[in-house]
Amino acid sequence: MLIDADDSLLLLVDYQSRVLPTVHEAGAALDNAIRLARMAQALRLPVWATEHSPDKLGATDPALMAWLEPSRILQKQHFSACADGLVQRLRPPQRAVPAQGNARSLPKHLQKPVAAVERNTVILAGCEAHVCVLQTALELLEEEFDVWVVTDACSSRTERNRDAAFDRLAGAGVELVTMEMVGFEWLRSAEHPAFTTLQELIR
Repeated sequence: MLIDADDSLLLLVDYQSRVLPTVHEAGAALDNAIRLARMAQALRLPVWATEHSPDKLGATDPALMAWLEPSRILQKQHFSACADGLVQRLRPPQRAVPAQGNARSLPKHLQKPVAAVERNTVILAGCEAHVCVLQTALELLEEEFDVWVVTDACSSRTERNRDAAFDRLAGAGVELVTMEMVGFEWLRSAEHPAFTTLQELIR
């Protein structure tokens, strides 16, 4: 199964100013997160981010923040972003549309609710892999999202914690991928209009 760009959104977890200096190979993980955000932007895919206790752990790293929309940053207190309303943000509420005629000509009780467009494939990366990334990914699975974790854009304080998180995620049914895999699967073809842009970002 390949990643479907039309069903994808990108979720970047806790790339914060006081978190990154404490984690293993943070620079490489942050660089790949920025590439993912720029690729998603080029393809017009939704990009969400989280900040855990930003009053204590700082805001999102400025280099990544430049590619994010402030309205799509969820500040959280729980390790899993799902506990702080992530699912409700990713799945917008139904909106009412008229059964016939137009909205002005029909009372609300005659208007039928229609589900908003949903994206069920979450491309997920962040810090720390064994805590906030892991717990968010497992709860997204419970909510019936397809979850793909980008391993080379994740980190933890130690390699052992990071690798243990990947083992557990894979065992739970999360797909483990790399930044390049995501980019090329979003494109599917060198004929894609954004191919040159993404190729430059990847290389």
